[in-house]
Amino acid sequence: MSNPPDPSQPPQVPPSGQGSTQRISHSPTSARVPEKLARGTTATGFLAFYGQNEFVVDFLQFLARPAQLTARVVMAPQVAEQFLGILKDSLQRYENSYGAPPVLPKGQSERPRLPQEIYDDLKIPEDLLSGVYANAFIVGHTPAEFSIDFITSFFPHAAVSARVYLAASRVPQLIETLNGLVVQYQRGKQAPPTAGPTPPNPAP
Repeated sequence: MSNPPDPSQPPQVPPSGQGSTQRISHSPTSARVPEKLARGTTATGFLAFYGQNEFVVDFLQFLARPAQLTARVVMAPQVAEQFLGILKDSLQRYENSYGAPPVLPKGQSERPRLPQEIYDDLKIPEDLLSGVYANAFIVGHTPAEFSIDFITSFFPHAAVSARVYLAASRVPQLIETLNGLVVQYQRGKQAPPTAGPTPPNPAP
């Protein structure tokens, strides 16, 4: 990738009828944080699924009824693989500092809920229906939780599109879920295209 163009140099003019194809990148550390996203949102669970062109992670809050969608993040498949790698590296750094995250307590022995059942009972605010796009990330952690800044990096400005806080005990589960979806996606690239996205992978 290249840096943003030098303003002292004349712009490249593409041939008539064609657009510019210059590739531009940003450093995620320079991303702006919109005021409405600065406080972030806490998730106590998530659902993840993918289609032919995108991966979607829905971050959920089960603290009250009905459960609520707090953030929906859409990534290109290649970006989802990069996000998975960043999560693995972050978890390794966490374990080097604090040891393994606390183990999640086992729930009551009841029938696991199907994704459709969870969505039927889920409150989804209208402004979250279409989600936000992310193509870069910043992941940090404390002994208790991980913070994830999802960033939309387009020239000339990169900006945080969602900020999510997740208990450290949930991160191995998120990694396991995304890893399974990435493996399924990679295998599916060799198979005939399906009519729609794979069912969500629940992890309440």
